[in-house]
Amino acid sequence: MSIERISFRGHSGEQLAARLDLPEGPVLATALFAHCFTCSKDIPAARRIAGRLASMGIAVLRFDFTGLGHSDGEFANTSFSSNVQDLEAAAIYLRDRGMPPSLLIGHSLGGAAVLKAAAQIGGIKAVVTLGAPFDPEHVTHNFAEAIPDILRDGMAEVQLGGRPFNISRAFVEDVSKGKLTSAIASLNAALLVLHAPMDDIVGIKNASDIFLAAKHPKSFVTLDDADHLISRAEDAEYAADVIAAWLSRYVDLSPPAPPPGAPEGIVRVTEADPRGFLQDVQSGPAHHIFADEPVAYGGTNKGLTPYGLVSAGLGACTSMTIRMYARRKGWPLTAVSVDISHNKVHAQDSETGNRDRIDEFQRIIRLEGALDETQRARLLEIADKCPVHRTMEHSSKVVTRLEP
Repeated sequence: MSIERISFRGHSGEQLAARLDLPEGPVLATALFAHCFTCSKDIPAARRIAGRLASMGIAVLRFDFTGLGHSDGEFANTSFSSNVQDLEAAAIYLRDRGMPPSLLIGHSLGGAAVLKAAAQIGGIKAVVTLGAPFDPEHVTHNFAEAIPDILRDGMAEVQLGGRPFNISRAFVEDVSKGKLTSAIASLNAALLVLHAPMDDIVGIKNASDIFLAAKHPKSFVTLDDADHLISRAEDAEYAADVIAAWLSRYVDLSPPAPPPGAPEGIVRVTEADPRGFLQDVQSGPAHHIFADEPVAYGGTNKGLTPYGLVSAGLGACTSMTIRMYARRKGWPLTAVSVDISHNKVHAQDSETGNRDRIDEFQRIIRLEGALDETQRARLLEIADKCPVHRTMEHSSKVVTRLEP
């Protein structure tokens, strides 16, 4: 995955700072991400969700609304309507680059903004909201005690998340008029509502109201005990996985066919959490698993160990090879299972650096069906001919280079 730092002109002509998370391979779809109220494109939830989607072949543009983060302009002069216009400007930028967005993702007030913007942008096939309010005016509860001063004086400074912001009367009046019922009902795109039941910033009823106002196709998935900012890595990763799986029903995520003679695909392993050993293992846009170490060795036990993955490859290849042979012979094999055990623990082996010990993989094969003893013996022989088995028994060469 690569990240481009870019900028484009927002609704008022100011330069808006943005990040474009790009897949290493072909771009299968493009998403536009709208951040939460007074947040930025760089909050952990936005970064993690964009990174996960990019690893699945989906490019993601996330940007700072006018007056926020690294974008130019004055926040005091913005409104809910200007956020919608900034989203339209971002969509125009993407179209000009030849990658028009087919997916809109909005977090909190950004979720309300994408619901409003979808019809204006056009070409949107799917919309995702995370912890979004049904009524944009909901955001005013964050500074309710200051509203009388804002309405009287035209503007007042409020503290939001420990930072000062100037909120104008125009902002308050604009969100009060930003009803979403008709926009949601006429969305003309698939809708996925993601919301945490225990969200104490934007209550779960907002998600229910959005879902009920929408027409099919629509889906509602709980984020369980996630907080409003989706600050935990595992919650952001879960949200991204759900979005990618759901999106495949509405947007074609099939990669183009490789040119003749191209190698089979790349398996990319990326560190998912630098605090432990959790790894993202991605094979193309469709297949993703975790690799990890047990808790006893400093991991979080969220995936197979590296040696567990090797064992899985051996077991899977063994079973497939047996099935292929029995199918070709027309033998009555009804089921195959393979148990693999390895006599080393990966973390201990890495620490000792003992190269004299050999790796022993014990394999127990179970064959079901009305097979005679000759057939069973032959299938046991065939097990030793599986390609992974042969690779493991012969010397292999690993060629490594450091990317400049």
